[in-house]
Amino acid sequence: MFLEKMVDINNILIEVSNRHIHLSRYHLNFLFGEGYNLKVKKILSQPGQYAAEETLDLKYEDKILSRVRILGPTREKTQVEISYTESRYLGVNAPYRLSGEIEGSPGIILVGPKNSVKIEEGVIIARPHLHISYEDAKNIGLKNRQIIGVRVSNYRPRTFHDIVVRAGHKNKVGLAIHIDSDEGNSAGILKSAYGKILF
Repeated sequence: MFLEKMVDINNILIEVSNRHIHLSRYHLNFLFGEGYNLKVKKILSQPGQYAAEETLDLKYEDKILSRVRILGPTREKTQVEISYTESRYLGVNAPYRLSGEIEGSPGIILVGPKNSVKIEEGVIIARPHLHISYEDAKNIGLKNRQIIGVRVSNYRPRTFHDIVVRAGHKNKVGLAIHIDSDEGNSAGILKSAYGKILF
């Protein structure tokens, strides 16, 4: 009988997720042209997801963040994820939310190659989270939406205490903790590192 390898809680991949945009099909068509398809730049750790070649500018009042990467594929609703530092720079009061929880969040102007559009909501600061399969979560004693910590023991050791467990189907998630650029910088993590889960 084949047994899957047990998750090593002492060696969990931590990835820094920089500012990015998830577009709806409607907004992709409007900003780039009807029927436009994103071009894959880099495959990401979460199955089926990728960083696109395309970028957009974000505009809020008189401030602009240029060349913000689009992640594919398209989603039902457009969402913009930025760091707290970027939120302060723009002057937008972005709430601290899990990805997908955009109700009541502020809007912003997306500037594309063909058109610009103001979304009425969708700008958030993403909470750090652990992507894990239901099976792996159960095997190591975690539950969906549980709050855990992770210890990074590099030259700038840090413990993050607000990691939300996001359990999903094993074919739809890749085992990884996602933090934003502010959190990554505080621990001296440029792109990725490994850490220990703390219950």
